[in-house]
Amino acid sequence: MSDKEEIRNLVEKYADAVCRRDEKDWSSTWSEDAIWDLGSMPPVKGKKEIVALWVQAMSGFPFAGQLIQNGTVEVDGDKASGRWYITEHLQFAEKDEQGNPTGMFNIGVYQDKYIKENGEWLFSERHYGVLYNDGGSGNMSGTVNPYPDLID
Repeated sequence: MSDKEEIRNLVEKYADAVCRRDEKDWSSTWSEDAIWDLGSMPPVKGKKEIVALWVQAMSGFPFAGQLIQNGTVEVDGDKASGRWYITEHLQFAEKDEQGNPTGMFNIGVYQDKYIKENGEWLFSERHYGVLYNDGGSGNMSGTVNPYPDLID
């Protein structure tokens, strides 16, 4: 399997673990000194801290569906970079006035850096930018955000 295929599998494993809420599989995608930048808070550094944030965040979503769309990968030896577009459907624990579930729909982009350690590709950095968020409306009348600056 080519490096690009292995990296795509890494990205898909990450999203699959989100959908299944599988902490072990999700955490296995990160290098020990990784950086996770969600854009809405300061970047988190270190695998242990990243996993703790993810577990806490996921506890607020009875349902989370993260779907991988198109992407790019550039490999340079044991390092690589990539960009992946995702859609997310998130259900919140809170209910509306009628007792119905609430949630939101996002379209976003991950800008990644990867490192190959012990023959396995891992995330060394993930930078997330929300391109579209429906603000919980469910009808695509939400906020469109500018494309984030590309990382080096």
